Amino acid sequence: MIDVILVGGGPSGLMLANELGRRAVRTLLLDQDAATAVNPQANATQARTMEHYRRLGFAHEVRARGLPPDYPTDIAYFTRYTSHELARFELPSAAKATELVKGLSGSWSAAELPHRVSQMYVEQVLHAHAETLPTIDIRHGWRVTGATQDSDGVTVEAVSTTTGEPQSFRAAYLVGCDGPRSVIRQGLGIRYAGESGVVRDFFGGRMHAIFLRMPDFYRRLPHQPAWMYWTFNTERRALMASVDGRECFAFHTQLKPGDPDEPDAATSRRMFHEAFGDTPDFEIISTSNWTAGLSLVAERFGDGRIFLAGDAVHLFTPAGGLGYNTAIEDAVNLGWKLAACVHGWGGPALLASYQAERQPVAVRNTSYARGFAESVGNFTPVPELEDDTSEGAAARAAAGAYLDRHARAEFNIPGITFGGRYDGSPIIATDGSRPPADAANVYTPTACPGGRAPHAWLADGSSLYDRFGFEFTLLVIGDAAGIADMIARDAAARAIPLTILDLKDPALRDLYEADLALIRPDQIVAWRGPRWSAEVWDILTGACAATPADANTP
Repeated sequence: MIDVILVGGGPSGLMLANELGRRAVRTLLLDQDAATAVNPQANATQARTMEHYRRLGFAHEVRARGLPPDYPTDIAYFTRYTSHELARFELPSAAKATELVKGLSGSWSAAELPHRVSQMYVEQVLHAHAETLPTIDIRHGWRVTGATQDSDGVTVEAVSTTTGEPQSFRAAYLVGCDGPRSVIRQGLGIRYAGESGVVRDFFGGRMHAIFLRMPDFYRRLPHQPAWMYWTFNTERRALMASVDGRECFAFHTQLKPGDPDEPDAATSRRMFHEAFGDTPDFEIISTSNWTAGLSLVAERFGDGRIFLAGDAVHLFTPAGGLGYNTAIEDAVNLGWKLAACVHGWGGPALLASYQAERQPVAVRNTSYARGFAESVGNFTPVPELEDDTSEGAAARAAAGAYLDRHARAEFNIPGITFGGRYDGSPIIATDGSRPPADAANVYTPTACPGGRAPHAWLADGSSLYDRFGFEFTLLVIGDAAGIADMIARDAAARAIPLTILDLKDPALRDLYEADLALIRPDQIVAWRGPRWSAEVWDILTGACAATPADANTP
């Protein structure tokens, strides 16, 4: 019997396949497309996501994709691409980021820094690694039409997109990673809650995307290269991300009154020319429409043996690049919990903690994204902005100052990246301490249970995260004679995989403020303290709680 069926082969589905496959969980992934994404979609991989890719062993492969290693990842704002530059937030290239991270502390104390890379390249890496895992079966060209569950498992109905052949599949659990129109979510009768239909000058309404190829873009651009190019004028506001640093770009503009609902090629070209400020030739690879102004989170993250992840449970306006990264964290959180239950050392209440932990974070992250969208979308250009006059120059200076502040607020977000917490989770063993206040642009490392384990670079130059085990890790950093052995015996008696990491480093002891810290498989501090009680394991694995039928009931 299959242990887990995944519906959807986007970032959350492929990440779950890697998490489950690394834990020898028999997994079938069904995806209606013929292959991974062929359009750019998301373009920003946050540092926390890169740390998870590092944990799985392929962060370096992701960082090698997309832009050339020496390409700057700046965010730049222009009236039009060939006209006035208004503001620029400079960020390091991939090569510089690899070295820079080793000298950072405080808010950016991390194993990895962000990387600017198209989702289509990330999916290729995730897919390639999942395919190497012997318990993972990825089948493209299967459209799922529905699912039913009983006390023993889930039955999935699917149809081959090439032959029309129907087929049923059976598993212990099902995860719907099938996007905003999720068949699995709709079948459960679960609705989104939040904000939609927002209208702004930009990032509020129907958007038009163009994936284009323009080999002479950089020759015609009178400015230094950037990763993301924004236009700010009264005629055509847009953003454009460099996909490969050579000739391919992902261009997005809002459909304005007077624009057709389904732009043809000529209209797409006109829109790009209005942003560019000239009429260069370029190749349209593909176009699509999407909706900005969404800030939605599902009312529930599953039901019984069926779970939901990624866009199936939260929809973002992509300000801050939070949607795809939140989806990856969903997969990381759910993956180890499903594996624990499949292998018998996790109880059903462990699965209930998925919603308890991830839903508040989704609400938090969509709220932050909405704030960024409002900041840039509701700031409107004045009529004289492009005039060659003193009034025009003053307007450009004012716009540049605002956009500079906005860029620093939206793209320097260690608090959002690292500060998501699971306070109040039924499987966090709290010690009564309180974490620092949540702030977008500041992160204060803390080992208060429920948050990301504080990172440090060790004396030998290695990352603390590289020393953690793949499952639970007991970090011994103070005087804990005999306690570590007792915890290891308790774990073994419950068949819970545990690595003992004995460092006894005074600096780490000060950072974690405890002699012992128990780190979950997702690098979240589960417990810390000087004394141990075996009951902590029951809290962390949900060993003595609900039944599968009500595991997701709030």
